[in-house]
Amino acid sequence: MIDTTDSPEARAAIAAATDGERRLHDPAVRNSDDGVRLFDPEFVEVGASGRRWTYDEMVAALPTLHGGADGPRIEVSGMRGVLLAPDLVHLTYESVIAGRRARRSSLWRKGPGGTGWRLYYHQGTPVPEA
Repeated sequence: MIDTTDSPEARAAIAAATDGERRLHDPAVRNSDDGVRLFDPEFVEVGASGRRWTYDEMVAALPTLHGGADGPRIEVSGMRGVLLAPDLVHLTYESVIAGRRARRSSLWRKGPGGTGWRLYYHQGTPVPEA
């Protein structure tokens, strides 16, 4: 892990990953090519349902999933980031979608040749009702 307290590079990387994650919660982005470009070609997700998603499956389904134009909005809280390597950021946060809470973890990887930061891995874990 890289110390994020004094490094402008680390702060910039975490800000880029955080911005990308938040953009993926925007219905307009989810329904556009901009949303597709935010996913790494090697993307994998293990959703809060336990389903495993590949890049192709996620790109095809993205506009219709929660946070899309017609679905429930994604409420996010407590987002934090850590720079694990110069090209890898780990984000954690909690989400609420239609009253269901989940803890979320994302890995954002900097793409080659200036392609920017892209979502490489995402996992959601349901939070049991109290």
